[in-house]
Amino acid sequence: MANSFTDIIFTPSVKAAQSLYGSREANRDFELSENAKNELTEYEIKFIAERDNFYQATVSESGWPYVQHRGGSIGFLKVIDKRTIGFADFRGNVQYLSVGNLNANDRISLILIDYPNRRRLKIWGRARIVHKKEHPELIAQLTVPTYRARVERGIVIQVEAYDWNCPQHITPRYSKVEIEKMIAPLLEENHRLKSQSAPLANSLPIVQGKGSLEVVISGIRQLTPRIRAFELKHPDDKELPKIDAGAHILVPIRLGDGQISVQHYSICSNPARRDAYEIAVLREENGSGNSVAAHEQFQIGLHLRCSLPQNTFKLHTDSRPAILIAGGIGIAPIKAMAYTLKAQGRYFLIHYAARSTKEAAYLDKLVNEFGDRLTFYPADQNKHMDVNALLTFAPPDAVFYVCGSKRMIDAVTDATKMLLIGSDSIRIERFFAKKKRAG
Repeated sequence: MANSFTDIIFTPSVKAAQSLYGSREANRDFELSENAKNELTEYEIKFIAERDNFYQATVSESGWPYVQHRGGSIGFLKVIDKRTIGFADFRGNVQYLSVGNLNANDRISLILIDYPNRRRLKIWGRARIVHKKEHPELIAQLTVPTYRARVERGIVIQVEAYDWNCPQHITPRYSKVEIEKMIAPLLEENHRLKSQSAPLANSLPIVQGKGSLEVVISGIRQLTPRIRAFELKHPDDKELPKIDAGAHILVPIRLGDGQISVQHYSICSNPARRDAYEIAVLREENGSGNSVAAHEQFQIGLHLRCSLPQNTFKLHTDSRPAILIAGGIGIAPIKAMAYTLKAQGRYFLIHYAARSTKEAAYLDKLVNEFGDRLTFYPADQNKHMDVNALLTFAPPDAVFYVCGSKRMIDAVTDATKMLLIGSDSIRIERFFAKKKRAG
């Protein structure tokens, strides 16, 4: 089956450029794909229905392309069937550039972007212009009654091909509605905590815990809806103890019954920093209670007596490649390792799996810092890490570092046994250990 996307886009000059820059063989796989990519699946249909804007390109009779933004209410771009989409064309600046271009050349290209989740869909098609007088039912189907704008015509597009872009250079942006939705739980929690702040302030000790390293919470950031980062500094702004990537500290947490529990948290900031450590805490409602207590009680200014840094997840020091594998909150020590490996100019790759882009802590920072060394697997986009393939095609002398759920660690462990990879090449950090009560 021919791939409509490559038939349209991979022209002889494009193929020549791919050959010149060394990507021809990799792109040949697209041409051999059995997916024609000319019929929208449920995934594309849902994506289109959630958009409130897109960019469209047409070509003028002089050969110049013209790109225009189209916006409306969510879902104003309608899916009529698997091969047809359309939208109501609102009255604008009355230059009619796109309409004029389409009258001469019906080719059109659309780019739809989901900025918060860094997803981008490209669509190629042939457009026809329809008017209410000749097609009243179709115009009614394309019209959004709740959107206050004058509909001048409809644009109906026969889908010839589509393709998804990688998220690497998409900067997350959020609409007002999206921001309000995101911060609503935080505002609610803030209101609740404020109402409890007076008795809480009286009940909490000035210094919490009995460890050898006293730090103060100097910053708090909400990384995802369930993950919060806490910046820890020396109370007198002195340098903190030197650490290596993979280090952790034991952090004291006061539980609801007043008892102090000590929890292991990886230091996920750049190990080269001595002014502050950063830890990331995943709130687990059905967990041991530590994470919920940390989210609810840790405030800027709270002093904690933690343990001195410890490290049972150390990087190797020779020149062997490093393959870093993280699942969910397991990215914490992996992130620190990546900083060290990059600073040392050593070969490494990061494989990061999460439930979704929204729940992937530090994703933007990792993309910006490590670029194509990072491969991300968002489960909600049906992208899953193939552990067997990952281990099979890694450099033969690679050392693997794994931090994630029990399920992920078991999968890696089983794969190493099947592939006869020695235990000295696999290093594991488990973040699901039971809580410890402080004495």
